[in-house]
Amino acid sequence: MRRRLKKWILDPTLVFAVLGVTFFGMAMIYSAGVVYIPNEVTQGAWIRQGMWFLLAIIVFMVVVRIPVRWIEWIAVPSYAFSILLLASTLVVGTGAGTAAGVKSWIRIGSFGFQPSEIAKVATILLLARFLSQRKEPLSSVQDLLFPALLVGFPLALVVLQPDLGTAMAFGGILFAMLYWAGTPVILLLLIASPFLGLILSYDTIIWSGYILVLVGFLYLSRYRLLLFESVTVVLANLAAGTVSRPLWNRLAPYQQNRILVFLDPEVDPRGAGYQLIQSKVAVGSGGFTGQGFTLGPQKRYDFLPEQHTDFIFSVVGEELGFVGTALGILAFSFILVRLVSMATRTPDPFAGLVLLGIFGAWLTHVFVNIGMTVGVVPITGIPLPFVSYGGTFLLMCWVSLAIAVRVAHER
Repeated sequence: MRRRLKKWILDPTLVFAVLGVTFFGMAMIYSAGVVYIPNEVTQGAWIRQGMWFLLAIIVFMVVVRIPVRWIEWIAVPSYAFSILLLASTLVVGTGAGTAAGVKSWIRIGSFGFQPSEIAKVATILLLARFLSQRKEPLSSVQDLLFPALLVGFPLALVVLQPDLGTAMAFGGILFAMLYWAGTPVILLLLIASPFLGLILSYDTIIWSGYILVLVGFLYLSRYRLLLFESVTVVLANLAAGTVSRPLWNRLAPYQQNRILVFLDPEVDPRGAGYQLIQSKVAVGSGGFTGQGFTLGPQKRYDFLPEQHTDFIFSVVGEELGFVGTALGILAFSFILVRLVSMATRTPDPFAGLVLLGIFGAWLTHVFVNIGMTVGVVPITGIPLPFVSYGGTFLLMCWVSLAIAVRVAHER
């Protein structure tokens, strides 16, 4: 029996772990729909999620049989197709739920999907193909320019939607894969420095001090960059500070408010801070064992916004308490560690990079989603893998799983 399972799904341990998390997610989506005042959005969500799950299983069984050489070949056309879809969202894209102002969906009649989910997988494949063909590790800023452009292009299109949560996932993909490709950590930190400069640019004095510290570090550090590379890093930080104001103005009002209330939810407790306050109340009221499955009062009275999607983990905390949330985090930890373990065992560079790209995407989703429910990170509207309601997201997560087990076990 074990040999037959391994023949068909290649890695029963990982697949059954993901299967368990998926069923757990559908149960929590069902619970999210058990409210005192029923509504069509949450009440039937678990049925729609189940239909997407059946489709995901079928697609998984197909993708897991595709040879790795075909997966490598499809990297370029799938990336080009995903870029075309992302660009289309800026013209014909629509929003959904609380993110009605975000053009991240393409709808054809009653059917809708998110091109950014397809783009994440395509970007992982193309970046893995490029990095695996290099015979030397990435050791300079110049070496990182092309990989950064590969990820930066879809990332920029996602930011223009604007969908900051998904954009963060692209960042996780890039840094995880660059690290696995042998890029020095100090170089990764320098590449990430413009993002820090973007954050610090809210205050001119702090940002100016940061630029001086950065220049001093580049001059005095033992890890010396070429003059061109040092100038590039400084100019990138200066550009980040310059575009911070236009980028802020580009954000929808609710996205600006989400960032502001991250610092102090009480600034607008009935407006932008409402989600975070209610989420903390729900998680805190769960105690050690929770209020009981389907019995969470915050959820039942519909105080918790988007409780079947972005804030599904808040429902877990309220109804299953510390025990439920701890088991959920342990399950995700097992899946992520399993991906890294598979990457360390495979002799194929392409396979290892694909596995780390999937690891980077899922880790970002798990960390940001759980973090925003307890106020550790700003609310960005990013789903929890295999648990949050979302058809395209669930389908592409299972496609990623199929690709992961295929590339890890064929070679």
